[in-house]
Amino acid sequence: MVRDARAAEMPRVGELRVRTYTEQGLLGPGSDYAHTLRRLGDGSGDRVLVAVEGGSLLGTATFKPYREDSEVAHFPDEAELRAVAVAPESHRRGVGRELVEATLRVAREYGTRRLVLSTQPAMTAAQHMYEKMGFVRIPERDWSPYRGLTLLAYERALDGSCGNSPR
Repeated sequence: MVRDARAAEMPRVGELRVRTYTEQGLLGPGSDYAHTLRRLGDGSGDRVLVAVEGGSLLGTATFKPYREDSEVAHFPDEAELRAVAVAPESHRRGVGRELVEATLRVAREYGTRRLVLSTQPAMTAAQHMYEKMGFVRIPERDWSPYRGLTLLAYERALDGSCGNSPR
């Protein structure tokens, strides 16, 4: 089941993100990004979704409506999909796909016309899933949060058009 995260769950959500990224080799020891992952969506107006089964937290995704400080969403009709993380023991169960589909529904509720995201080049399984779900690369929006890492940008149009539309 995918639902909004409860306030009391946010510490567990943050730790799930950090554990998932660390176990996939995407987050090094002492990384500053670990702090961001732990706090993402905490009191910010973002919507943090969780996939749960019984009392277990299987995964999470964050919907971030456009704001002036958005890293990938550049226009008011866009929103960001952030920090999709599936617990390693829950991989290959469709949890990531369910989280992305739920985020697409949230984006439509907000009137978003385009959902954008960034992914690390090493996240090839995630990229494959995004592409199968209709996301397309927008290389002109690739960016580097710090030297040595370039994040790949993707978008999915929610108004029936194809991605990569000119602005």
